[in-house]
Amino acid sequence: MSGAGLEVLSAGPLTTVQDLGRPGHASWGIGRSGAADRRSLRLANRLVGNAAEAAGLEVLLGGLELRPDRDVVVALTGARCAATIGGRAADHNTVLRVPAGSPLRLGTASAGLRTYVAVRGGIDVPPVLGSRSYDVLSGLGPPVLAAGTVLAVGAPPARFPSVDMAPVPDPPAGPVRLRVMSGPHDDWFTADALGLLERTAWTVTTASDRIGMRLAGAELPRVRSTELPSAGVVRGALQVTPAGQPTLFMSDHPLTGGYPVIAVVVDADVDRAAQVRPGQDLQFTIVPNPPRGT
Repeated sequence: MSGAGLEVLSAGPLTTVQDLGRPGHASWGIGRSGAADRRSLRLANRLVGNAAEAAGLEVLLGGLELRPDRDVVVALTGARCAATIGGRAADHNTVLRVPAGSPLRLGTASAGLRTYVAVRGGIDVPPVLGSRSYDVLSGLGPPVLAAGTVLAVGAPPARFPSVDMAPVPDPPAGPVRLRVMSGPHDDWFTADALGLLERTAWTVTTASDRIGMRLAGAELPRVRSTELPSAGVVRGALQVTPAGQPTLFMSDHPLTGGYPVIAVVVDADVDRAAQVRPGQDLQFTIVPNPPRGT
């Protein structure tokens, strides 16, 4: 399978190449980026025997169609969609063999937002600053996939894993609860603002992408009306606009922000947020901050 190529027949609403990102370049103004749902990409890679950091495809709401020029082994994880290989139904969270010339098609996702496609050997596009991820904010990395694109597949690993199916649940279609830690600017808000953040069902708006998710709900009132100097922000930060509405920063977030951050989503839970669709509700549970220095 070394040297196999995947022809993109249809790219759906948005399909990008993603790995686990390019850490260590914040001092240059370059974010980490990488898969929005890292857990799903890692699982897909594990199923086909790739290294965890191998590049795969992140597919927004389905619609992708690929045709390999040689036999390939793939796995689909994350948002479940009606997938077919050569017209026959194909399952998620399991090892799939796609014969040469047989199209792999992903229908519209039934729940969740992003489906991950791992190919044994990994997507072999030129890395930029050590990563094959496309960053929608900076434009770094391989271009967004389009019909007619041909993707190279790397040489397969020497060993094949013994597990061929992962019994993991599909992303929920209803409300999703995430853990958050308070701060660093919770003192910019009223004493009840954190309680209001926790009690409110926040609706994900259509103004959401890999950079951030805008949420609609109660107004989080501030006690300070001065300007906040630009400060560093992290993936999972809940930055609150002057109108009192939070934005949850995602994988391609900017490195600095000018609005106060009332809380930060626990890093492991940001992967779950990546599967929440516009119109779904997010709810937050405040958990203790780790001790200083940990």
